[in-house]
Amino acid sequence: MTPDTTEFRCSRASEELDEPIAGTASTVRGLLLVECSGGWGTDALTGSRLPDEVKQWLRDVQRIHKVRPLLIRGHGRQRTADGARVFAGHVGRSGPFLETTVLADVREVVDVPVAGLASGERPGLTPYDEPLFLVCTHGKHDACCAERGRPLCKALHDVAPDHTWEVSHIGGDRFAPNVLVLPEGLYYGRLTPEDAPAFVETVRSGRLDLAHLRGRCAFPFALQAAEVFLRRETDQAAAGRPRVLEQVHDDRGMRIRFRLGDATWDVRLVSEPAEARQLTCRASALGTGLRHTLLDVDRVD
Repeated sequence: MTPDTTEFRCSRASEELDEPIAGTASTVRGLLLVECSGGWGTDALTGSRLPDEVKQWLRDVQRIHKVRPLLIRGHGRQRTADGARVFAGHVGRSGPFLETTVLADVREVVDVPVAGLASGERPGLTPYDEPLFLVCTHGKHDACCAERGRPLCKALHDVAPDHTWEVSHIGGDRFAPNVLVLPEGLYYGRLTPEDAPAFVETVRSGRLDLAHLRGRCAFPFALQAAEVFLRRETDQAAAGRPRVLEQVHDDRGMRIRFRLGDATWDVRLVSEPAEARQLTCRASALGTGLRHTLLDVDRVD
């Protein structure tokens, strides 16, 4: 059986199924964002206007150094006047950071020291201390990202114009519109343009939007879901990063022990493959995502 892609919209199908979003963020530790205006192809790097040597270098960065390259552009295809903006970020458990610079020529990106970025080594650019809002608008990859991402990006840009960018595919098309907030590495989904002012205020105040939080990309999927469940159950939206103390698999599923704030918690959950279905607008075969089910949350201290 193959999917029918005619007018199919994966985000609408996901909503109709009431698919949970907790535990669905991409997993990544190091990120390199490179400004590239103009159109992006189905594969952003291949279908971009970047010089061939830069495309190859970015592929090597991902393959060798486990740093994920993403393309960014200003809302409405605005461009940095004096060159190409670059951001380098680490979102691992050791503590997130984000640095930036403007290159006179995008070819200079190959001189940015990113070999240790995934393990938390700073490249020595200018520290960037504000939240960065990256909205996936990569329509050639998935129609939902453009149809839902662009209106949200405009709304966020209206509120935070200096800190909002369009970004290439970041994962989870069916939860569009998707937003990656750096430096914390938090994925959000299913935001609407009307949500934008409150969302920006929530992030800037150091809190999490628990209704739209997909997960923290430094964590594997089950830990992402466990953090979201814990925060929802205990109404803890302060953005402080939890510390993972223990992970245990048993006949009930998984138990994850967190230190969050001044308390220690056990979260029990089960992660199982969901029913096979069409996961993206362009999918040529059925796929399965993970479904996480909370069993219980207990304070242990």
